[in-house]
Amino acid sequence: MHYDFTTCAARGVTDNIKWNRYADRDVLPLWVADMDFACAPQITAALQARVAAGSFGYSEPTDEVIAALCLALRRDYGWEIAPEWLIPLPGLVTGLNVACRTAAGAADPVLTATPVYPPFMSATHFSGRPLIKLPLLEPDGSAGWRWDLPALAAAAPTARTLLLCHPHNPVGRAWRQEELAALADIARQNDLLVVSDEIHCDLLLEPGARHTPFAKLAPDLAHRTITLMAPSKTYNIAGLGCAFAVIADPALRHAFQHAMRGIVPHVNLLGYVGAAAAYRDATDWRTQLLTVLRGNRERVVSAVHGMPGLKLAPPEATYLAWIDCRPAGLTQPQRFFEAAGVGLSDGADFGAPGFVRLNFGCPAPALDEALARMARALQQARST
Repeated sequence: MHYDFTTCAARGVTDNIKWNRYADRDVLPLWVADMDFACAPQITAALQARVAAGSFGYSEPTDEVIAALCLALRRDYGWEIAPEWLIPLPGLVTGLNVACRTAAGAADPVLTATPVYPPFMSATHFSGRPLIKLPLLEPDGSAGWRWDLPALAAAAPTARTLLLCHPHNPVGRAWRQEELAALADIARQNDLLVVSDEIHCDLLLEPGARHTPFAKLAPDLAHRTITLMAPSKTYNIAGLGCAFAVIADPALRHAFQHAMRGIVPHVNLLGYVGAAAAYRDATDWRTQLLTVLRGNRERVVSAVHGMPGLKLAPPEATYLAWIDCRPAGLTQPQRFFEAAGVGLSDGADFGAPGFVRLNFGCPAPALDEALARMARALQQARST
């Protein structure tokens, strides 16, 4: 079956925050991490069938949902889990916040690498825990963004938790086995709880690449890891509000569930339906999506490399490009490009002023127009 990745489905609705931000302006929105494509028709059909039942009471995960999740983890990563390891969540950000309140005292520091998805930083703030931010090493020659392992090893003895973004948002790295092994050694040596955000794990852009969950590296690591996953990014169903934690260790799982009590709502019943259909029935759609995203990545890389003053390490995963605007001398690059008709995410929100994040999960003509607007704006700025 051939799926349509040429139509901007998001523009035709009135409740989409990505497009509503610029509803009254000629600005192409390439900011928040939603794609513009319609989700897989298998998901839409499953939702329509469930709505037709006319019953919308309190819900819980069905055997069908649990089976679909376990199947996906086995099929896609070779990861065998027990159904009781799964904890439903209304969103991955909820999971980050709960994890920061799990099995640690308020004074126990948290480690993470920056730049990083903003909730990594806000979750520690909301839980009242100190955050130690370790800047990733910037691309150098053939080496892309990477962990500063000596700095991590030096900071780890003072901390209790490591927040890992795997693959990494916003820099787009898909961490390799040897990198994960080095992180694992530091976690073991310092008895760290590892909270691994793997929401982009099905969006690996290198052909043949396969994601390895951090918890799958070794049995002892599984017992010190909270893995957070969701179908929202890959299948473009963030609005359905369904994510899940995978926690192998019973004591850690109990602590996580205890931290949820009284503050975490039930998962939307349609979220369960969408997740089951996505993981069970939409793998062909995902395969075609990845082909589209790889083509869009090449568009972005080629265009940015032709723009004086901008630098980009090609993303290995996600549909997000992390662009360094510092050589162009732009003090506020997000505002600069927004004035030129392109809405991007501000790098300052990720802990890195001078950068912007560009979402290329959109039809190619819209992406080409956005890139052309960026190039024209830079050219005009240089000529004045």
